[in-house]
Amino acid sequence: MPAVSKGDGMRGLAVFISDIRNCKSKEAEIKRINKELANIRSKFKGDKALDGYSKKKYVCKLLFIFLLGHDIDFGHMEAVNLLSSNKYTEKQIGYLFISVLVNSNSDLISLINNGIKNDLASRNPTFMNLALHCIANVGSREMAEAFASEIPRILVAGDTMDSVKQSAALCLLRLNRTSPDLVPMGEWTARVVHLLNDQHLGVVTAATSLITTLAQKSPDDFKTSISLAVARLSRIVTSASIDLQDYTYYFVAAPWLSVKLLRLLQCYPPPEDAALRSRLTECLETILNKAQEPPKSKKVQHSNAKNAVLFEAIALIIHHDSEPTLLVRACNQLGQFLQHRETNLRYLALESMCTLASSEFSHEAVKTHIETVINALKTERDVSVRQRAVDLLYAMCDRSNAKQIVAEMLSYLETADYSIREEIVLKVAILAEKYAVDYTWYVDTILNLIRMAGDHVSEEVWYRVIQIVINQDDVQGYAAKTVFEALQAPACHENLVKVGGYILGEFGNLIAGDSRSSPLIQFNLLHSKFHLCSVPTRALLLSAYIKFINLFPEIKATIQDVLRSDSQLRNADVELQQRAVEYLRLSCIASTDILATVLEEMPPFPERESSILTKLKRKKGPGNLPDIDDARRNVNGNTEHIEKTEATSKDSTHSFTDLLNLNSTPAAGPNLLIDVFSDSSTLEATDVCEENFTRFVCKNNGVIYENQLLQIGLKSEYRQNLGRVHMFYGNKTSTQFLSFSSSVTSSDALKTHILSTAQWLNTQFGFQHSRKGLLNVQTKTVEPVVEGGAQAQQILNIECVSDFTDALILNIQFRYGGALQNIAVKLPVMLNKFFQPTEMMSEDFFQRWKQLGSPQQEVQKIFKAQHPMDTDVIKAKILGFGVALLEQVDPNPENFVGAGVIHTKNTQVGCLLRLEPNAPAEMYRLTLRTSRESVSQRLCDLLSEQF
Repeated sequence: MPAVSKGDGMRGLAVFISDIRNCKSKEAEIKRINKELANIRSKFKGDKALDGYSKKKYVCKLLFIFLLGHDIDFGHMEAVNLLSSNKYTEKQIGYLFISVLVNSNSDLISLINNGIKNDLASRNPTFMNLALHCIANVGSREMAEAFASEIPRILVAGDTMDSVKQSAALCLLRLNRTSPDLVPMGEWTARVVHLLNDQHLGVVTAATSLITTLAQKSPDDFKTSISLAVARLSRIVTSASIDLQDYTYYFVAAPWLSVKLLRLLQCYPPPEDAALRSRLTECLETILNKAQEPPKSKKVQHSNAKNAVLFEAIALIIHHDSEPTLLVRACNQLGQFLQHRETNLRYLALESMCTLASSEFSHEAVKTHIETVINALKTERDVSVRQRAVDLLYAMCDRSNAKQIVAEMLSYLETADYSIREEIVLKVAILAEKYAVDYTWYVDTILNLIRMAGDHVSEEVWYRVIQIVINQDDVQGYAAKTVFEALQAPACHENLVKVGGYILGEFGNLIAGDSRSSPLIQFNLLHSKFHLCSVPTRALLLSAYIKFINLFPEIKATIQDVLRSDSQLRNADVELQQRAVEYLRLSCIASTDILATVLEEMPPFPERESSILTKLKRKKGPGNLPDIDDARRNVNGNTEHIEKTEATSKDSTHSFTDLLNLNSTPAAGPNLLIDVFSDSSTLEATDVCEENFTRFVCKNNGVIYENQLLQIGLKSEYRQNLGRVHMFYGNKTSTQFLSFSSSVTSSDALKTHILSTAQWLNTQFGFQHSRKGLLNVQTKTVEPVVEGGAQAQQILNIECVSDFTDALILNIQFRYGGALQNIAVKLPVMLNKFFQPTEMMSEDFFQRWKQLGSPQQEVQKIFKAQHPMDTDVIKAKILGFGVALLEQVDPNPENFVGAGVIHTKNTQVGCLLRLEPNAPAEMYRLTLRTSRESVSQRLCDLLSEQF
């Protein structure tokens, strides 16, 4: 910037500002301002032409008056005239006035644009910077139309000064945000990307900000930026602070640029090129290593800069979700921040670990910090940090620690901040339902929840406990006994009365044999709460009373007296009055058989997604794909698979762990099931995206597709030959998706078809169909309109009839901005998803291994390792594949052996596998033996791609 000479000082402006500051009252200030405005107006209208200095001084005074909050309705033309001055200070004040005061609809815009064009064409870097700053500050559509094509030319021109390139990049970024449709980047894309190689780090920093925004909009156009960003990041993280002296901030080399480069890389999946991927991994490892080094300065700026780079690197590691070693290291380093004295670091660590808990590779590492997180929940003073601790406990919960986490959340609930109590209640209810190993613990937990936080327990929570109790025969007696005991407390929350009235009305007979809970005692206990309840609860209790007449005829007269009382028959509320009259009349005229028919037990509720989970997703806000806060990936495959196997071996027809109700009959509905696999299906051919297919061989949840418009998430659960897949379609834009539809297709070889409702019901009850496929798939329709920033959901029910090789294809169609969008994604439904793990002793394993020794039953493959040969990672992948990992079975402790059973409707196929790693040669030998050659080959192909 040019130096300002002493002659450029504006003494009149300084005197005016001093006068304003010395005013004793608001009236005195307004009087002084009006006097000055009159003076300026007379100068502008006078016959004598003002010189540049005077114009600058008066325009500056007007700007100061405007900033004090007063309206300025003149002086704009004088400010525009200053743009034509050759003096920097005069031009600067003109641009400043225009940036602050000129409206985008002003009549002067054309004159301003002419002045800006002259400065951009002047090749004077100082004037060009002023013009670019003005365009960015105003950022109107009119300016975008005038300069959107000119600025990229300035940005990539070889003779443009570095300072101007910086301004041009940031100006273009501003225009892209305000008017993205007017920024034509096609022909300039490659040259803009190559600015990442510029020698001037200021240019690189500005260009990185621009490219990151453009890459989010058109990722394919800027894919070449990945290699350049990795190369630049590598040079920064491996350099000493003295190498980048001008851009070193408190001994941290170019922290702002490092953060921006890491953020740019988060726009893309992990690099496909092995060398590039290895170089990026080295960069991330170096950042993690530097974070562990002793600080080079005790000043907070040093730690802030170093931690900023570290957290962004961890965000990239989490985004890629492909390097187990880095994920575990990131988790361990975040764990060190959980007890840091700086509150912001504790908050950021908890937030990042919530995401890490979603990864199959780092979930176990996150669980090791459970005691620290629980301690933070108890002792942290900042409520926002406590809320993140609750989120992390929710994310790290699985069947092994569910009871501990639920107990801690319930304990915290009593002292929790009121703003987050409802969310904690929802999370406790979801975890209790999802990970309950028996019904009694679930019922106890929910009743405790209602007792402790009744006002924050939404209707969805007690609705859900009623549904589960009614649907599960073996918990009904315990539930009736427990609510009966809970209702004996002198003060009961109304939600507890609702649950008690409903359950005792349905199942009170199961505890009536005990003299302490005789029918009359049950009725008197419920009726003692009647006068304290609201109208809806009283209506529910009246329904419970008429149910009692059917269950306990001996107290019929007592109940009829209550229904006959004036307080009921002449109740001011029409609903209560009508119920009392109708129930009384029904009890008087109906025979015992009719009463038994009318008042029989409620039938089981049709299963659907938990309404509690739906409410929590709404509370978290639209656009959150299964949070993978709410839908944690099934990282804990080892325990959960084995526990599910044990549960099913106990002949539990309605397994409580089967929360997706894979064995239940789906509710019928119009147009829910469409035969998209019939010969008449005419779907437009689209390139099928297979990019993320292999990543889901050993995991069940995550994002399977993402572009600038749409994100598709998947959450799946499998049990024996049945599976349920929840699809989440997230609208990343602010515009509606119209005519949104999805369908599932397959190759002819797979012979998959979508069943009608009747067909699906028949398959569940064992009836055969003339059509035969390897998979039966039932789809539910998706909402045709997806709001901007929101998500739509769809459920696929899958039945494996026989072993298969090919994959299903998910076809998405919708209209965005009038254009029809077609997307086809390969669905990760593989044969190994229908595995059930089998535990075996060493003798049993090798006996079975020998039985499957014929050549057609064995498939063996020797292949080169594609990833680091980490023992823990190999174990996690084998468990995620679906088999049980058998310890101390193979004589060579370096080898891995597993066993499982593929369940199909037609048959069961036993499978034994043996993986022999050769670390020095970086090779594997994988051997699979099954009773079917096709199964052995398919499983070998799937598993070998994971190592």
